[in-house]
Amino acid sequence: MVDGLVVLPADSRTREQLEWLAETVLEAGGDATIWIGQAGSAAQERAIAERMLAGAAAEYRKIAQDASAARSTSVGARKRTLGRLRRELRRVRARDYFKAPEQAEATATVEALAREVGQAAA
Repeated sequence: MVDGLVVLPADSRTREQLEWLAETVLEAGGDATIWIGQAGSAAQERAIAERMLAGAAAEYRKIAQDASAARSTSVGARKRTLGRLRRELRRVRARDYFKAPEQAEATATVEALAREVGQAAA
């Protein structure tokens, strides 16, 4: 048995996804309960949001760095890296609830890599 706790914003999208996940777990014979909680104070809530935002920002910066570094590799390596970075970008965006400003730079850097890969293939 594995226990876990996840902190997510209480919006309709998150609630729907959690309900779907809980139903899937129950159908598979497991136990699942959704608890709705709230931070003990506004300061604690801000701290949680800031940690989530900082985590997403760090991941976006890493994606941008990897995309920049890939520009100096072989065409084949750039293609592989581009696929990986696009998947990572989608994954981070899906849980970037507070819209980190670093998303724009990461997206632009990945798309610049995509243009280079496209030009090299032409």
